[in-house]
Amino acid sequence: MKKRALVIDDEQVVLSSVSKILTAEDYEVVAMMNGGAGISHAINESFDIVLTDIRMPFVDGFKVLMEIRRFKPGVPIVIITGYATVNSAVQAVKLGATDYIEKPFTPEQLLRVVSTALVSVSGETYEEPTLVHKKEVVKILKKGASDKEFVKQLFSGGGAILEKFNLTNHEKLAILTADIDWIEDHIGTVKEKNKNWLTAAARAYDGGEKP
Repeated sequence: MKKRALVIDDEQVVLSSVSKILTAEDYEVVAMMNGGAGISHAINESFDIVLTDIRMPFVDGFKVLMEIRRFKPGVPIVIITGYATVNSAVQAVKLGATDYIEKPFTPEQLLRVVSTALVSVSGETYEEPTLVHKKEVVKILKKGASDKEFVKQLFSGGGAILEKFNLTNHEKLAILTADIDWIEDHIGTVKEKNKNWLTAAARAYDGGEKP
């Protein structure tokens, strides 16, 4: 049976390139041009691997990673990144992505990363997507409302500064994707000033790296 790959990227040239390479190796490829549709397909269909860009409008690669890990924790996820978002891709791996590949890449490089990712996830365990560090999350929300330098470091570094806090990967991803609904579901109503900076900054930095 053919392996199924889901590829998510807002650049048609990348989708076409990845699809062509994988199809030639007998993969069944589904290509999506936005993160929201990609998440829906990943959750509702069966895929052996997901490849996603990290910087996309509206729904970025961190959100894709968060939602797939929430509903399909065992699916390998490879981050596709450009030079400007390598730092964010490295952080994505620390937060649960299986690996990343930097554009431009050769067919051999892509196939090697995909093959390794498919093997590496077997037997791995993933944390439950529940919030367990309420005080730490609240501390970050309060800090961001008054510390612009903290906000800059948070998003320009792809969330690296969050390593200083006692947080699960899912909690870090919720902050990076400004998932206020998920946060409030677990800790209750968040003050407007503490959530406004987060949603505004997440939009402005567009996937973890400010242009």
